[in-house]
Amino acid sequence: MVTEWVEGKTLRQILNDQGKLPPERAIAIALNICEALEYIHNKRVIHRDLKPENIMVYAGDRIKVIDFGIAGEADAQNVALGKLSSVMGTPEYISPEQVKGKPGDARSDIYAAGVMLYKMLTGITPFSGDNPLIDMNNRLIDQPTPPRAIDPSISEELQEILYRALEREPRNRYAKAHEFMWDLQHQDRVGIADRPELRYWHCQHTPWLREVLMYGSLTLTPLFVIALLLYVARNG
Repeated sequence: MVTEWVEGKTLRQILNDQGKLPPERAIAIALNICEALEYIHNKRVIHRDLKPENIMVYAGDRIKVIDFGIAGEADAQNVALGKLSSVMGTPEYISPEQVKGKPGDARSDIYAAGVMLYKMLTGITPFSGDNPLIDMNNRLIDQPTPPRAIDPSISEELQEILYRALEREPRNRYAKAHEFMWDLQHQDRVGIADRPELRYWHCQHTPWLREVLMYGSLTLTPLFVIALLLYVARNG
């Protein structure tokens, strides 16, 4: 197998070096990521594991999306055993629907792109901590810290765009990458929603509830795997 050589750095390397990026550069990279997503989604391919390690950045902050190891067709019905990891993705960038065991669609990639933009602007991801399982479950019950609470220089319009990309329910999220792009390119035309999560974001759920949900998900995971095995056996 021949692997294409791409000269540049991964977005992970850039963030490790710089912590966070100036808004202009972060937006430029996010626009290029959205453009790449629009292209692959139009080809009916879903990446399902977007993260800074999979974004190569080279001259002029152009990007190339790499590592399509767990990608799949947008309308794929069967989930092969070898593709079981496509349900999971990477903890910091996984969408809420993937946490629930769904394979995800284009909106899951958009969620991951939103997490990367959040990371580029603030230096942290919306849900990050010492326990990946708790972090994954937190996005099912808690709201991200408002980006402006971390860096007040982030505009209200850009914060609104991030919230639209990071909506917990896929139906409320950007449906297409070009919608995400349009808002980033026309921030002066982005309306600011009256979001309760901006008023009550600090009222997160108590630790005991997080633990109940985490252990509940651990209980459901074996059931999901068994159901998947039976499905593949019957339809393989």
